[in-house]
Amino acid sequence: MSRPAYRTPVIGDDGPELRARLQAIWETKPGLLGFLGTVDHKEIGIRYIVTAFLLLAAGGVEALVMRLQLAGPDRRLLTPEQYNQLFSTHGMTMIFLYASPVLSGFSNYLWPLLLGARDMAFPRLNALSYWVYLAAAIFLYTGFLVGAGPNDGWFNYVPYALAEYNPGLNQDYYALGMILLGISTSVGAANFIVTAFKMRAPGMSINRIPIMVWGTLTASVANLAVVPAVSLAFFMLWLDRRFGTHFFDSAGGGQPLLWQHLFWLFGHPWVYAIVLPAMGMVSDGLPVFCRRPLVGYSLVALGTVATMILGFGVWVHHMFATGLPALSLSFFSAASFAITFPSLIALASWLATIWLGRPVVTTAFLFFASTILLFVIGGVSGLMTASVPIDLQLTDTYFIVAHLHYTIVGINLFPVVGAVYFWFPKMTGRLLNERLGRWNFWTMFVGFNLAFLPMHITGLLGMPRRVYTYPAHMGWDGLNLLISIGSYIFAAGVLLFLINVARSRRGGAVAGPDPWGGPTLEWATTSPPPPYNFAVIPTIASRHPLWEAALDEEEARSSIHRGMLLDHGKEALATSPMDAEPERIVEMPEDSVGPFALAVGLLVLLFGLLHFQPWLSAAGGLIVAAALLAWLWPRRKLLERAEPAHG
Repeated sequence: MSRPAYRTPVIGDDGPELRARLQAIWETKPGLLGFLGTVDHKEIGIRYIVTAFLLLAAGGVEALVMRLQLAGPDRRLLTPEQYNQLFSTHGMTMIFLYASPVLSGFSNYLWPLLLGARDMAFPRLNALSYWVYLAAAIFLYTGFLVGAGPNDGWFNYVPYALAEYNPGLNQDYYALGMILLGISTSVGAANFIVTAFKMRAPGMSINRIPIMVWGTLTASVANLAVVPAVSLAFFMLWLDRRFGTHFFDSAGGGQPLLWQHLFWLFGHPWVYAIVLPAMGMVSDGLPVFCRRPLVGYSLVALGTVATMILGFGVWVHHMFATGLPALSLSFFSAASFAITFPSLIALASWLATIWLGRPVVTTAFLFFASTILLFVIGGVSGLMTASVPIDLQLTDTYFIVAHLHYTIVGINLFPVVGAVYFWFPKMTGRLLNERLGRWNFWTMFVGFNLAFLPMHITGLLGMPRRVYTYPAHMGWDGLNLLISIGSYIFAAGVLLFLINVARSRRGGAVAGPDPWGGPTLEWATTSPPPPYNFAVIPTIASRHPLWEAALDEEEARSSIHRGMLLDHGKEALATSPMDAEPERIVEMPEDSVGPFALAVGLLVLLFGLLHFQPWLSAAGGLIVAAALLAWLWPRRKLLERAEPAHG
């Protein structure tokens, strides 16, 4: 519900009485109900990050077991079925349960702070996106823990995924779990889009928002377009498996290749959705340590959008070996080459920012700067596979595995760890240890390249991907041992990072509100920020509100500590999409267990559908219906329009 737009806001100073009043209005209630019902974007963001890192650790352990299996020829540590489940669950975890959710966590935490807002546009929807994500992870890992994990790769190709060839519950767990995860991604994407366009501080026009916001906004628009495609594909697969339909069954008139089209129509934009927000982190964090604004802000923002637009036209890049007509291969090959140009804009911008700045070499800087090298390696290997003749030689070899990891780990995990070092002080009020951080960086960097650079060579030597063992004397033995050693060094680096986080959470040096001298609004609040973020709504006059005096680029100055109070309840300001002009005061929802209950109901419903238990499905449906009814039930009468208040 929103108050009348003509209500005159009060302009005043940020004082102790105001802070105490806002604290009482916005803080999460203590106890179990408060924990389950909070809609505070910072709480939700941290939960996303912690959950994603726990799943990253699980996926890492799975990878280490696989590398033990592949460290030498003819090893029998795992059976073929065990390896298939381990490999498939590892891919599912890293790509779907870690890479995107961890970025959602950072965006959930930081967006209102970066935008000068009190919260996300739809706080309860925000909570729902997390609880459904957690429910999907529990559902998918339940299958793995009972020996029914996905066993057809994270890409889940038919016909092997059909019941005729794969009769267990493995693929049913995967199909239903991915549909549930798609709900989380979709509602989260809608929330990000509305927040970006409607919840910015006055004066923060569209050309003043941070690049990280551009990255997540672009990814969210793409997700709303492509996640329904893959959710539909998984639903059709489940119908084929359990109800005898023939969407993908060639014997019944279906098209097996339809699965690949629907999956990669989602899959390739998803690749950019899990790297563009991370690239935005680099674009916002690197200039802080270079002590100058990002070079080419407008070009980087436009390049971010252009990359995603072109990303919709390259999905057949993954299907060059499927026998499609040569004309379509030519088109998609050209598009795969063309997409490199907007991607290179960010690379050139980062290099120019470092070259023209005065870099302060911290652990965060090292992680951000290393992304440049990893981006180049991953980009060049991807450019090679854009050529149809080369791709026909490289497809389904370990060369593709190397490229995939340089893309996902190199342009996602490294920026994310850098972002933790950068924003950890804001989230906790404590600095991470720099000495341990440098050990952490170099161990991860050396281990990662030792593990994945040789995979390019094994691929060129003909080693196929997805094999659980291999014979001796193929020329792969020494390289695979080197890869396995590198993977364990890399894992040791990740462990050092987690130790640093655990030790610094309570024992790190006190950070203060702005330990790095950052230019954006999150550094104008305390560390950690209060529940209401800003005591008064700031007014923005430039892209770098906290660097205005040093840069002296414009006469106008941002107002951080004088502005709209919005203290007559849990209120936020809605602004116009382009120029961020104040439009109305919005009443934000209170804490609610409705999102948690709805996620529980969906989880119960899915288990009922999985095991064909009507009573369990009915129970889940009733919980969902009750949660939705409680969520949507009006809690107060609409205020009648009154005369404008004066004063």
